[in-house]
Amino acid sequence: MASGERHFRVVAVQPKWHAQDFTSAAAFRRWMRTQLEQARPHLSADRPTLVVLTELNGLPLVLRGAPWAPRLSTFERAAAALFLARLASALPLMLRERISPVRALQLAGSEPNTRLYLHTCRDLAREYGVYLCCGSTPMPRYVRHGRHLKREPGVLTNQTVLLGPQGNLIGATDKVHLTPAEERAGGDLTPGRLDELRVFPTPVGDLGVAISLDAFRGDVIGRLEAQGCTVLLQPDANGAPWTSLEGLPPDPQQVRDQPVAWLESSWTATTGGRSIRYAVNPMVVGNLLDLTFDGQSAITGRPEDAPEPLSYVMTPPRQGFLALAPWVEEGPAEQLRQSGLDLAAHSGHPRENTYRTDVLFADLSLPASTCPAPARTPHEEALEAVLHGHIKASRRYESWAALGAGVLALLALIRRMR
Repeated sequence: MASGERHFRVVAVQPKWHAQDFTSAAAFRRWMRTQLEQARPHLSADRPTLVVLTELNGLPLVLRGAPWAPRLSTFERAAAALFLARLASALPLMLRERISPVRALQLAGSEPNTRLYLHTCRDLAREYGVYLCCGSTPMPRYVRHGRHLKREPGVLTNQTVLLGPQGNLIGATDKVHLTPAEERAGGDLTPGRLDELRVFPTPVGDLGVAISLDAFRGDVIGRLEAQGCTVLLQPDANGAPWTSLEGLPPDPQQVRDQPVAWLESSWTATTGGRSIRYAVNPMVVGNLLDLTFDGQSAITGRPEDAPEPLSYVMTPPRQGFLALAPWVEEGPAEQLRQSGLDLAAHSGHPRENTYRTDVLFADLSLPASTCPAPARTPHEEALEAVLHGHIKASRRYESWAALGAGVLALLALIRRMR
């Protein structure tokens, strides 16, 4: 990095999603563009700007091409119907790679969805001239073979991609610690590896990514700090009413209000850490079929950078919040807990799904970077080739021959199990 202090702006977008935003490529592009349009008034003309989007904003692309799926009202029903509709591609993959139906369903459409996701984000970074944390999406690991991609069998991680203002790839990061909803009984994703987490020096900070639950974990924060992370990015999709109680590993029996728990992530990393000076934590809201997503997006810093007392609902005000999205209302804890249930999916209440969207921004300064740029991984080289259009679309084998091969393999497996 060049010498001299870095002055830049960060923007966190808190959007609201709907299942219909993911049933076609055009709908997905519109939804993503809407978020950059929300950010546009806050983009800086005299300093570089980093825009941070939310976790799993590509997950519902599994609905693409199935406008009927949202009418099934639950993700479980939709996933089962989609698996049957895409049996010709998903079943052989499930049997060949020994993976669950839900992972096979996602992997069956992963290459076109990855291409759509990356190209959409690339075009937005270029058009708006911003550094872009694309959020995160379920994505395979790829290796480039000439003008084609080779996918690592069975692997599907919750992955963040960082882009520069020219649409160039800065780096990619996998989520290490998965929630129960992301494990085998839910989305069935593959955990990332702690030793693969890296920090990316840029004009908008030495960026380390800790996707959602990772920002709560000392091993992740410690690894990023050891590499000199100064700006922590925490894309989030909190799958529960914001004012409900939560219990997560290692002790699910110890429950607490979710806003209290969230103080252990970005806010703690910036107010009590070593190298991390700032953190950006955007959170998506909205009911997606039968799933509820809610939260309060925040930008945090050191207490001396943010002396005005602020905090999440249901927690006392404190220093360290540079910007904080209000929740839908304020009031006593019991009132807020009930309001969270009223907003939730399938509540039947008049306030159902009436969440608040928001955009936060803050102007930040840091000394010149002393972090070395990490070497590209083979997966990142493959993503870069996709971004530059150097990869051909793979031939699709959604044929009756492929289905027949899958059925034969399934019958053989059943015979062996008898």
